[in-house]
Amino acid sequence: MSALAGLRSVIVDAQTALLHAAVTARVPRFIPSDYSIDFTKLPPGSNRNLDLRRDFHAVLARADIKATSIYNGAFADMLTGQAPLVLFKRRRIFFWGNADQLMDFTSVDDTATYTAFAALDPTTPRALCIAGDQLTPRGLAAVMTEPTGQPYKLLRPAGLGAFGVMIKVTKALMPTTDELYPPWQGMQYLHNMLSGLATHASLDNGRYPLTRWTTARDVLAAHLKATATPPGA
Repeated sequence: MSALAGLRSVIVDAQTALLHAAVTARVPRFIPSDYSIDFTKLPPGSNRNLDLRRDFHAVLARADIKATSIYNGAFADMLTGQAPLVLFKRRRIFFWGNADQLMDFTSVDDTATYTAFAALDPTTPRALCIAGDQLTPRGLAAVMTEPTGQPYKLLRPAGLGAFGVMIKVTKALMPTTDELYPPWQGMQYLHNMLSGLATHASLDNGRYPLTRWTTARDVLAAHLKATATPPGA
């Protein structure tokens, strides 16, 4: 079970070394470090980091070992600030394109628990798709409005075509970098999600006995509680 993170030297080269070691040790199954949206549905070139995982899949397909990829959408924990979807101070949900486009979110802990079950399952298929929650930008606005008692509105600067141009311009203007997550990389991931191409058509959530999945509402409510200003402060 790989949990490596990095660029080509890690995702392709180091993970290939780990794969070869697993084959030599006669490990029955290899779980690559995917844990993302289902990038197999995306056009090559639309996301640098996910293209590296696609390149590793080509290596994995030639190895004498069974494999399972876990596709969990985006980590729900990113909604608390890392992903520019929920603008807490402005009470806005920021998005491009369609306000009713479903997106997949799964917490880090739920993804890890599910992956552990998959690693112990001798009948696991090549791919498993999970989501602790599936929400649209409009749905996110409702999720944020309820616990705060203040209406969250939608903020849509333009469509996905304009967003794609903005990503290309941002990438062109930035110097070449070995950063894992430069600004344009996060923009590519958000574009992929909002395109709907990688949204799960069906879920494998019920395959293993997770008693309760963490929803985006759970994650955001915990964040609001943790960052609330104490009375009188």
